[in-house]
Amino acid sequence: MALVTVTDSARDYLAQLIEKQDVEGMGVRIFVTQPGTKHAETCLAYCPPNEVVPTDEKIDLEKFTLYLDHNSVPFLEEAYVDYSTDRMGGQLTIKAPNAKVPNIDENAPLPDRINYILASEINPGLAAHGGEVSLVEVADESVAVLRFGGGCQGCSAVSLTLKQGVESTLTERIPELTGVRDVTDHTYTENAYYQ
Repeated sequence: MALVTVTDSARDYLAQLIEKQDVEGMGVRIFVTQPGTKHAETCLAYCPPNEVVPTDEKIDLEKFTLYLDHNSVPFLEEAYVDYSTDRMGGQLTIKAPNAKVPNIDENAPLPDRINYILASEINPGLAAHGGEVSLVEVADESVAVLRFGGGCQGCSAVSLTLKQGVESTLTERIPELTGVRDVTDHTYTENAYYQ
């Protein structure tokens, strides 16, 4: 399977834009800014020959070359570029489901796997309460040390959330984790969801 899928309509549209640039060998570069964070954005930019980076991965799309930023590659897995026409003209869309969190496997380092589960499964649920949780460190090789923020900090239900939600999800998904510790200062309750 191709790392990045570019539909025929998107290919034709981009080829037309490139033609207007009138630069020999112009390509398109795709990259992710702030990859692996909730602020990640997937971007397309013109890539003239003098801006090609040697580590870029190249995809020959016949009409032009698509360059994938090397550091963005894990976050571009399953990315999809499409162009659809409507009454207003048309719209180029880029979907990159793994931009915020790269798709990782069970052989990835423990902190990466913990962060993946926090970002993909736990934080979306906490976000409803304006909260989030992040990994501080892995202690004693098997204990995830977490910090709660936003509406979770100082929340009276946080120990319940930690034990039943976060800890059970993490230990179920990552068998070698023996426990979860919370280092948040919960005496600070200014933004807490439940006081």
